[in-house]
Formats: sequence, structure tokens, C-alpha cells
Amino acid sequence: MSFVSGLLAAIGRQLFAVLAGIGRVTLYAARTVSHLIRPPFYMREFGHALVQIGWLSLPVVGLTALFTGGALALQIYAGGARFNAETVVPSIVAIGLTRELGPVLGGLMVAARVASSIAAEIGTMKVTEQIDALTTLSTNPMKYLTLPRVLAATLAVPLLVGVGDVIGIMGGFLVGVGRLDFNAATYLHNTLDFLEVWDVLSGMVKGSVFGFIVALMGCYYGMNSGRGAQGVGRATKAAVVTSSVLILASNYILTEVFFSA
Repeated sequence: MSFVSGLLAAIGRQLFAVLAGIGRVTLYAARTVSHLIRPPFYMREFGHALVQIGWLSLPVVGLTALFTGGALALQIYAGGARFNAETVVPSIVAIGLTRELGPVLGGLMVAARVASSIAAEIGTMKVTEQIDALTTLSTNPMKYLTLPRVLAATLAVPLLVGVGDVIGIMGGFLVGVGRLDFNAATYLHNTLDFLEVWDVLSGMVKGSVFGFIVALMGCYYGMNSGRGAQGVGRATKAAVVTSSVLILASNYILTEVFFSA
């Protein structure tokens, strides 16, 4: 009986810890959003974050999309050949990339690159007491460090997703024409015929949500990192893992909302 009570108590402690963590992150997100309507605004920090998160993430997102589009074309062709439905390759590649694979893989790549970088940077600033120095100088760390990064990621990741969609479709086109013997004009015609505007826009909306999650988790764990190198390392790891899980969970929710009908 004591073993069962101890087990239930341990489960309860873990559950309360998880709920407390969710509450802290929610309050942190609410505080971040509330600073959008209150000056001052640090445009230089915002511009720097926009370059770091958006422009410098383009190579990894582009390469991921290119090879994903090519591999997707091969897989769909191999599967469609079983049912004499090889002609669906262009349309399924385009829809699959724009709705799901483009935003999800783009978000995960940005999480791996950006969430870790933000958490390590802010965590190091905390360890070296630079955040305390900002407070001493009457500079709000939330406005100076968190808000520019979260806003930049929310605006930049959808653009990365849009560019990744184009590159991914081009990867499918190159494989379809060069490897699977599709006619180039027919491939492009089928892609444009079946691809709708909402397919692209829904993926970009997902990208905006994923960007918000990635930057928020990086800043949150950086601000709450432990002391020393081990604390910064744990914060970096937690930021990437949490961002990735939340991206996959929110992707399902958004897909349910957008396409449940």
C-alpha cells in the first residue's frame, strides 16, 4: 500500500511540476506580447534578430526543402506506381510541402539553429550578470532581449516557409523531370492546377506560430538558465527539445483547425 501511495505521490508531483511550468511559460508569453504596445522599442535589436533568424537560416531551410521535395517525389512515384497513379506526383508534392512538410521541417530546422542560439546567448548573459546590468541601467530585459527576438521570428519564419515551399517544389520538379521522365510543362501545369492559395497561406500561418514558439522558448529558457556552463547547456537542450515538441503538437492542432472539414 505504501508503494502505491508513493507512486501516486510521485506522479502527482510530476503533474504539478508540468502544470506549473505551463503556467510560467504562459505568463512569460503574455508579458512578452504586452510589451508590443508599450514603448520603448529597440529597432536595432529587432533588425539584428531579423538577420540572425531569417536571413542566416535560409541556407539550412532551403537545403532541407530541396532534398525533401526530391525525396517526396521519389516516394510518391514509387507508391503511385502500384496503383497506376504516377501522375499525382506533382500535385501531392506541392500540397504536401506547402501544407505540412514545408512549415514543420522549416520550423524544426529553425528550432535547432535559433532556439539553441538564443538560449545559449541569453543564458550566458545571465551567468555573466549582463542581464542584471541591463536592469541597473533601467533597461527592461524583456523589451531589450525577448521582444525583438520573438517578433523577428514570428515575422521571419513564415517568409522562410514560403521560400522553402518554392525550393521544395523545385526539388520535386528536378527529380520528376530528370529522374522520373515527367514532361516539364505537364509537371508545372499539374502543380499549378491542384495547388490552392490557402494551401500556401495555411503553411505560412503555421510558420508564424512556429517562429513565435521557437523564439519564446529560447528566451524563456535562457532567462531561467542555471548558473555555470552546465546550467547554460541544460537551458539550451531544454529550449530545443521543448520547441520541437510544441511545434509538432501545434502543427496537429492547426491542421485540425484548418482542414478538419
